[in-house]
Amino acid sequence: MLFALAGALVTRGLWPSPAARALTGNPADQALSEWFLAYATRAYRGDFAFVTGALNAPDGVNLLGNASLIGVGILFAPLTLALGAPVTFAVVAGCNLTANATGWYLLLARGAGLHRLAALVGGAFCGFAPGMVSESNGHLHMTAAWLVPPIVWCATRLNPRKGVLLGALVAGQFFLGEEVLFLAAFTLVLFGLAYAATARPRSLARAREALPGLGIAAAVAGALLAYPLWVQFFGAQAARGGAFRPEFYSADVRSFAAISPLSLAGGDGAASLASGPSEYTAFFGAPVLIVALGATVWMWRRPAVLACTVASAVLLALSLGPRVGPYALLDGLPVVDRVLPTRFALAAIPLLAFVLAQAVHAALTQTETLGLLVPVAVVAALVPLAPLPLPTASRPPVPRFFAEGYWHGFAPRDGTIVPVPLPDAQEPQALRWAAATGVAFATPQGRFIGPYGSDGRAAVGIYPRPTALLLRRAVNDGDPPPLTDADRVALRRDIAYWHASCFVLADGQPGAEALKSTLDALLGPGERVADVWVWRARG
Repeated sequence: MLFALAGALVTRGLWPSPAARALTGNPADQALSEWFLAYATRAYRGDFAFVTGALNAPDGVNLLGNASLIGVGILFAPLTLALGAPVTFAVVAGCNLTANATGWYLLLARGAGLHRLAALVGGAFCGFAPGMVSESNGHLHMTAAWLVPPIVWCATRLNPRKGVLLGALVAGQFFLGEEVLFLAAFTLVLFGLAYAATARPRSLARAREALPGLGIAAAVAGALLAYPLWVQFFGAQAARGGAFRPEFYSADVRSFAAISPLSLAGGDGAASLASGPSEYTAFFGAPVLIVALGATVWMWRRPAVLACTVASAVLLALSLGPRVGPYALLDGLPVVDRVLPTRFALAAIPLLAFVLAQAVHAALTQTETLGLLVPVAVVAALVPLAPLPLPTASRPPVPRFFAEGYWHGFAPRDGTIVPVPLPDAQEPQALRWAAATGVAFATPQGRFIGPYGSDGRAAVGIYPRPTALLLRRAVNDGDPPPLTDADRVALRRDIAYWHASCFVLADGQPGAEALKSTLDALLGPGERVADVWVWRARG
């Protein structure tokens, strides 16, 4: 209940009206996430594919190469169908944090046998650390880590039976969040190496016992994920490498000791230490680092505690990126190049939580003199990191033209409707129009990762067509641009390329007058339907 209340507090700003509220820290990814959640409902009618032309029509998008929320979307599809994608987004944002905290609490309390107060402290930090709250700004694929605690439980107790379960859990986490799965696997290997170095005889014996279970887990996961992985890396619209520059998404070493602006004791001054509100991943705060280091020194004879601290230090060093840290040794490796360096800091959260929880447990159960002092010190270090509600702001409602079904008279189901201006990587809000219909029609362009970089490498979005550029110029200039015969020829070609049925301009769009004048000149006078202007495509 405590974790659920905390999750509701963090997402409080969305609840007055989820469809009319947006996260100010990352409204673009929220709009895209809502599209993905709406698209997942198509699976309930047997109409779902890993590569879809419903976005970036007609080329399509490889969903497995994007943070497409496939698992989350299918699990929550009944809610989306009943109340809409914005409500599902708000629910998932809070539930992810709550489920993560609960899972780690259960693992620490029952799996590791820690005192309940110690497990509560560790679980709360795992679920609501500044990095997790920050990623809730539109990155639901990074907070959907519910299966990581059971994965860790199986991995630390491997036998043939648990190997089957581990393989199934790995496959499940792949569809919840592939980047989280990679970070979890990487961290487990890192911890295992550190543990082996500190408890060699015991660890070698345990490794031999675990090998059969590990082989079974690999076989089960491989069988379940063989086709999805092939589609992701070799299927249509597959892209090579990462779409984001690791130098830009690297942690600042000063952020380790800073308090996140999204925390109780934070301030806006620390915001400059990260690439944006969604990447405050390394803001642990000096008090937590000092207490964790002190706890390690106190319990240095415990191999698990020492291994967690060593692994955490390595992960934080990797988060510094290729210019400063050892990430340069991994940069460019397959799969690794798709992980933002700063997110390695997220993987350190459970490790530090275990150190803190072990300290509280030891103080409460094994010493009288430190029975109260250590828990108070740990809690005092964590209180400044208590999460604040995510900042939100109002956003325009979805036009009634889409919400009330008027669009059916202008385009067939799964036909292409062109929003004006077209959605792109910087401004994808028009994707909400399709999401409101359950993605019943296709949209050109949009915000996604596809093979549109140099030599087919990954890039965000697609190069715009001439008509898209023309309409964007009208918005930027505030006046309709002069039209030429070449513009009209390009329009006909773009209509044919998109298989467009109509163009739609909603009320309140920036540059609406200029856009309307431009389309009137290109396609003839538009039709006023509900709260939009519509132009039937005439190729």
